[in-house]
Amino acid sequence: VNDSLMRFFDHCAKFVALVEENNTAMCQVNAFKDGPEMQKVLEKVASALCLPVEELNADLVQVAFLTCSYELAIKNVTSPWCSLFSEEDAKVLEYLNDLKQYWKRGYGYDINSRSSCILFQDIFQHLDKAVEESKSSKPITSPLIVQVGHAETLQPLLALMGFFKDDEPLKANNYIRQAHRKFRSGRIVPYAANLVFVLYHCDQVKTSEEEYQVQMLLNEKPMLFHHSNETISTYADLKNYYKDILENCHFKEECELPKVNVTAIDEL
Repeated sequence: VNDSLMRFFDHCAKFVALVEENNTAMCQVNAFKDGPEMQKVLEKVASALCLPVEELNADLVQVAFLTCSYELAIKNVTSPWCSLFSEEDAKVLEYLNDLKQYWKRGYGYDINSRSSCILFQDIFQHLDKAVEESKSSKPITSPLIVQVGHAETLQPLLALMGFFKDDEPLKANNYIRQAHRKFRSGRIVPYAANLVFVLYHCDQVKTSEEEYQVQMLLNEKPMLFHHSNETISTYADLKNYYKDILENCHFKEECELPKVNVTAIDEL
């Protein structure tokens, strides 16, 4: 168990103070809760339950939707709560959750992903060690390394690597424009989400650079690398592409709270 590595977000003072415990950091989420799309869902649910709409709020409706989702996912049963929602309602509530993940764990603020560089660097240190041992014909000390965390561990790491990034940020006022967004947290980090780095030693290659190659799989599906648009990359090319993060992202400095008095949003 290595909480400082797998729960890096708890150990990053800047993230905790300016995002985790800062209500204004979730302004887009709160604005969407009060927006026209959620209001329409609230009115429909209130009508179905024969309740005054004033007795409901976005959080209560989201609890009902999650109860429906959990029972469907875990027990494969259609909960009575599901009857309250249409497919369009589900899309609105999915967007509400994606907004929260985007601003708290994704691209919303740089510190969300930058705080994960300690884990990113650790992964490459293990890969480096395996390459070194292979080159010197030593047995690989750790042929398999398993690290277990949460969606909150994986989402910032994927953002750090630039995956599932939309051209336009997710905001309270662009729900329609984001209908075909890449950032869908339910698909990126579902139950039992997993990210696998596979290092290959290739014998029959033309150049020494091609001897060590890497594949990445998210939820057992190969990922396309940004620099090559291929599902496999030489290890040298991959390290070169992420050179700045590997060399210049220092957890302690990234996570230090600013010394001067600035507002949280200004700093973010």
